[in-house]
Amino acid sequence: MAFETVLGYCWPQSAAAGEEVGLHLSSPGGRPVQVEVARIGATREVVWADEVPADHHPLPDDAATHGCGWPAAHVLDVDPPWRTGYHEVLLTVEVDGKRRESRAFFVVRPDPARPTGARILLALATDTWHAYNDTGGSNLYTGATQVSLQRPMAPGYLHKPPGVGRRVTVIGPPDRQMAAHVGYVGLNRLSPWAGSAGWPDWEQPFLAWCEREGVAVDVATNADLEDHPELLADRPDGYRLYLSVGHDEYWSGPMRDTVEGFIARGGNAAFLSGNTAFWQVRFEDRTPEGPAATMVGYKAQFKKDPVYGTDRQAELTSIWSDVLVERPENLMTGVSFTRGGYHRIGKVVANGAGGYTVHRPDHWLFEGTELTYGDVLGAAATVVGYECDGCELAYRDGLPVATGADGTPAGFEVLATAPAAHFQRHTAPRPPADHEPSELEFIASRVFGTRDAPERLAHGHAVLGTYTSPGGGTVVTTGSTEWAHGLAERDPQVEQITRNLLARLAQ
Repeated sequence: MAFETVLGYCWPQSAAAGEEVGLHLSSPGGRPVQVEVARIGATREVVWADEVPADHHPLPDDAATHGCGWPAAHVLDVDPPWRTGYHEVLLTVEVDGKRRESRAFFVVRPDPARPTGARILLALATDTWHAYNDTGGSNLYTGATQVSLQRPMAPGYLHKPPGVGRRVTVIGPPDRQMAAHVGYVGLNRLSPWAGSAGWPDWEQPFLAWCEREGVAVDVATNADLEDHPELLADRPDGYRLYLSVGHDEYWSGPMRDTVEGFIARGGNAAFLSGNTAFWQVRFEDRTPEGPAATMVGYKAQFKKDPVYGTDRQAELTSIWSDVLVERPENLMTGVSFTRGGYHRIGKVVANGAGGYTVHRPDHWLFEGTELTYGDVLGAAATVVGYECDGCELAYRDGLPVATGADGTPAGFEVLATAPAAHFQRHTAPRPPADHEPSELEFIASRVFGTRDAPERLAHGHAVLGTYTSPGGGTVVTTGSTEWAHGLAERDPQVEQITRNLLARLAQ
């Protein structure tokens, strides 16, 4: 097919100072491409710009699963002065007198040999971006069991115009059909999956807020946790706090090993995210540059996974809470999507408060907020929404406590909650076929090994809570994807809690 706009991707997607990043471009008619590379934080800082000759390359039929295979039109040298962070690659051509543009990205990751002085590391949820990316026609939600990292990101994952529908969470009156989001996608020709993943949705507003606050945060990709575990090594000048922000759904085993090892050694972690580490994935097809080019995820087709029924079944690309995997994400985060669900999306908790009910206001996390028992936190900015994580709860003296039966660590404190629920057949925006289980039925079957007890998971919660590991690491979770929007909307209590967290756990 002939493209009417320029397309491109970067490889590798993460590089340290002194390394190289290839720009793989396809330009309509082989026109030269204006390339501008900018680090995005509180401001947009251009670090490189030039015109790059580029050829036209077709999008292969199997681009979604096996990549594009386009040659590098240009190779960037990552200069040592370039700061760690997300780097937008703006690609522009002129076609018939009209400016056409698209975007690619790469991350300048920190080099442990050249410490920046930051004590916080944030890993972007790039695995989730790739799982939802449907460039080439398919993704892990439309039947594919693997996706290529070597292809352009679909429109909406790296940039979104302002306006109604920027958030998939309903922030106005109940909208049971998600009409605003669907309309936004249609009017702006974005991927229908772009509300669920991508840079502008959560990490961009979070990092912009941190820079305005003067908080130094180094940035890496999800895959860096597997490829460069030394980032979270125990060093005197190393990081004290690991951060996950937004929608961080897909994790490999080595990624978890890196973060859980960090926590076990006394490192702190904050999961300001939801649906966190719900699915296990594997990285395959290592490239000469080092990173793997393919992310494998069989999901509901887990019986087709080559490791199913073998001595490698712990690597099965089903949910982490699957009885066949036996490594629930609660062990790391304290909470799980299996005990949560959705809030303020489609027909599920459609008119919910959009905030947490506070149960233990005396906790240090709430210092300076003036919150009291029963107050609602963050509703004005809808900080509870979209996908939520919880844990099995019981009540003691009228207060919720974690039972620990689902893998939540001992001593986990439930600070605040909000109701959430999984999609059932009659509430799903994308209903399953008659022969397929509903989301609730599938999750229950994997957690309990039987389809006979979906009601046990029908009433979930977003849980804001914390625990301390035996090694002394403090872990905080918001149990919802939307925390960053409380910062973007300048909710004073959400801001104060975030300041408390960063100040205490980054020391």
